[in-house]
Amino acid sequence: MLRQFFKVGSGALLAAASIMVLSACSHDAKPASSVSQAVATKAYDNPAWPTAAIADPARLGFTAEGLQALDSRMKEAVDKGEIAGISYALVKDGEVAALKFHGAQTLGGRPMQADTLFRIRSTGKTITAVAMMQLWEQGKWKPEDPITKFLPELANLKVATSPDTLDGAVPVSRVPTMNELMTHTAGFGYGLTLTNAVERAFMERDAGHARDMQALVDLVAGIPLGVEPGKRWSYSISVDLQGVIIERLSGKKLGDYFEQNIFAPLGMKDTGFWLDESDRARVATVYTRNPTTGSLVVLPDQGNSAADDPFKKHSNFESGGGGASGLYATLHDFVRFTQMLLNKGELGGKRILKPETVAFMTQNHIGNLKGVFGGDGYGFGYGGRVSLDGPTETTAQPKGSFSHFSIEGAWYWIDPASKISFVGLIQRRGPAGPGGVAMGGDGDAPRLVYKALQQ
Repeated sequence: MLRQFFKVGSGALLAAASIMVLSACSHDAKPASSVSQAVATKAYDNPAWPTAAIADPARLGFTAEGLQALDSRMKEAVDKGEIAGISYALVKDGEVAALKFHGAQTLGGRPMQADTLFRIRSTGKTITAVAMMQLWEQGKWKPEDPITKFLPELANLKVATSPDTLDGAVPVSRVPTMNELMTHTAGFGYGLTLTNAVERAFMERDAGHARDMQALVDLVAGIPLGVEPGKRWSYSISVDLQGVIIERLSGKKLGDYFEQNIFAPLGMKDTGFWLDESDRARVATVYTRNPTTGSLVVLPDQGNSAADDPFKKHSNFESGGGGASGLYATLHDFVRFTQMLLNKGELGGKRILKPETVAFMTQNHIGNLKGVFGGDGYGFGYGGRVSLDGPTETTAQPKGSFSHFSIEGAWYWIDPASKISFVGLIQRRGPAGPGGVAMGGDGDAPRLVYKALQQ
């Protein structure tokens, strides 16, 4: 049984806000037994939830026609050969409006089903953020802390002065803060775009395949920042570094910390970094689109993190950012995780975070900085994007919605105002091509979900 992606506000205001929230968050959390009877009788109190959609989604405010349009559009991607399969769930008010499985785990193979395992890649960054916020509640770090308080190896960081070369890099003007580490504004690279010397260095030095956490930190210490801390939002290795901090603050391996403090309490029995041989038949194959023919081909192993073997335990560091040794999960498990966030940190009598902490985590922490995936309608919180002014033509989710997505197609959003969550899981690297079904948080699903809501 399974239990256990590769390879940027005002400082004073942030510090004051952080102190206020910390003061409001007593470290004496109420025991799980104190949850109200109203909560205890919800369907999600059963660890098996979700298993099926309710018989009459109309009582949740959705039209039958709208939900059918959503399902038809998701299934269309399978029928057109744009993806091998998809699993998705739509939840409102703690009840399942839609729970669907289309296509196959592998072309011509086992049908997509409830126990299918997906490599969730960057959507797992939100899990890392939840772990970080648990440690924040315990007073073990503050947003204004310099990252060197926890990662002293990064005391001598430099910043590149040219996009073309690392030669001439100079010492940074100041050490990045924890807020910047939590929001991709610390200046680190990642190795995904290869558009400048810093990004190329992350790829060439194979940061996503470091043998362990220490090797990862040492490697990052040797590559200059792409920009001074706080100056730009740029997707980065920062969440992998958060994983190192979790291990150092907790004294546990990252996977063990996740299991004991998030997965087991939430009933996420199939989520973890490593697989047993008995899990092999449940793993969805990752595909990519052949640019010439448009057909799906298995994502080549050479030169990318798809080659990592989840059946070879501890062959690589456990990636808090979803990289080489990233998390696997089922639709069931990730829906339970997102429902916990919608419930302000609690599910089935188990409190994972305090309500004040979830509110702090899911608000915008980058001020007016631009550049977040999806366009200017998004800010960034701790572990995901924040919709600033939706719904608009380019930002489908309402203001205050929180979301993330992965390089291989997994995505989710939570909409606290409407008490809606959506989780969509596919395994495809890259887009569908011209005229294809748009997956992800900026795609067809959110547009159709909100269109299905009766006004």
